[in-house]
Amino acid sequence: MTALIRLERLTRDFDVSKPWLNRVIERLPRETLRAVSDVSLEIPAGSVYALVGESGSGKSTIGRIVAGLVRASGGTVEIDGVDTVSAAPARVSEVRRELQMIFQDPFASLNPRWKVRRIIAEPVAVRGESTEGLSERLLEQVGLSAADANKYPHEFSGGQRQRICIARALASNPKIIICDEPTSALDVSVQSQVLNLMSDLREELGLTYLFISHDLTVVQHMADRIGVLYLGALVEEAPRDRLFAEPKHPYTQMLFDAAPRMDAFGREVEPPKGEIPDAINPPPGCPYHPRCPMATEVCWTEVPQTRHIGETRVRCHHAE
Repeated sequence: MTALIRLERLTRDFDVSKPWLNRVIERLPRETLRAVSDVSLEIPAGSVYALVGESGSGKSTIGRIVAGLVRASGGTVEIDGVDTVSAAPARVSEVRRELQMIFQDPFASLNPRWKVRRIIAEPVAVRGESTEGLSERLLEQVGLSAADANKYPHEFSGGQRQRICIARALASNPKIIICDEPTSALDVSVQSQVLNLMSDLREELGLTYLFISHDLTVVQHMADRIGVLYLGALVEEAPRDRLFAEPKHPYTQMLFDAAPRMDAFGREVEPPKGEIPDAINPPPGCPYHPRCPMATEVCWTEVPQTRHIGETRVRCHHAE
């Protein structure tokens, strides 16, 4: 399948230094936080690629780089064959029309002063195109009423607001939708409704999703392929069923063990060890070795390289 999104050695650094005067007085050096470290992946057209990992692992930063909300520090970001890092601004703008984003909080991502009709039609209106009947049609497509176009966001529940966000994302006929924790702010019963809607729209419209989540249950329901991030690095990537059946990286196994399960009554699992290291001063060698039960001397000194084991790509010295 043709890759609609391709990331090659993507890196993003943030300057987290104290202000210049403080550094001079206290004689402090600049400090840099590497949020994304050498990430390479491909997302075929019409598929769902999920990024999972703990908070601070770089999931949302990658999504925002692909969406053009954050600039990459290094590497390439190709969308539909166009390198958005080096291409002409006009060409990049044209390609980004094929991409929309659904944010985590449906209460914060809608303008409370605008009626729903204007919110949904805005991506089309800014291009000077006709929006006649657009909002009403999209509201019905996402399971709401056309009459809801005359209401304000505060008149809706969280699940209904997220449906409005989905309708807004669909307004410009995108090929790609980046979903940044789209159901984490919703009740469990509402989550399933929104996820089923997204699955139906994918089949109906041939959409491609970059799905960002920390919820493994949601990911198992939605994704075709999953990438596991740790401290900004892609430590494992595999098709969904393969990853859940045979996780190769000890961090992936830890995530699975820590996740709640319906059949887990009475089971004893060792709690996750330690916390994510300081991203400003990461440990040498494999960044996971301070928490890894399999760590040996080579893990403390050598950074593991990405290897292929069957259908899985993994960065671990002891993956076998």
